[in-house]
Amino acid sequence: MNIDRFVGSWKLISFELHRGNSYYRKSGGEAGPYPTDPRRYGGAFPIKPNEEIIFPIGQAPDGCLMYDEKGNMSAMIARAERPLMNTVERTCASIKEKGAAFDSFEAYFGVVHSIDETEKVITHRIGQALFPNWTGSLQKRFYSFKGDRLELSTPPMEYAGNRAIAVLLWERL
Repeated sequence: MNIDRFVGSWKLISFELHRGNSYYRKSGGEAGPYPTDPRRYGGAFPIKPNEEIIFPIGQAPDGCLMYDEKGNMSAMIARAERPLMNTVERTCASIKEKGAAFDSFEAYFGVVHSIDETEKVITHRIGQALFPNWTGSLQKRFYSFKGDRLELSTPPMEYAGNRAIAVLLWERL
């Protein structure tokens, strides 16, 4: 397993959910959505007309992804402008405020379980996560590098009752 290209800190540039008939498989086995902005790829891919793009945490997300040489990893993803709570103590926040905080932030850490360089897949074994159902799970991500950018995308998953894939673009710090 060669983790060298992943090692370091990455800043979140974009986080999109692609719903609809928008999946493709590129050479080398990488699967993902058709890009929303073909300029990112030199205009190489068309935009699918029947695809819906959702920005689950807004169009200006904030986040950090880190990998170290030993295979440890962590990710934090947040809506850029999260509302403040009406209390200085989080345990005193209302259920509505707690729900808004939960819905606008994602965090997890774990280890790199495997990297398949042929299929371009990195799999994380989650140690703990804000969403407790992920704890102990294997989370598979398709990856591609372009210069100092790393794109990670999920396999098709359920999101709000529809099939979707998440596409996250990270830039090396």
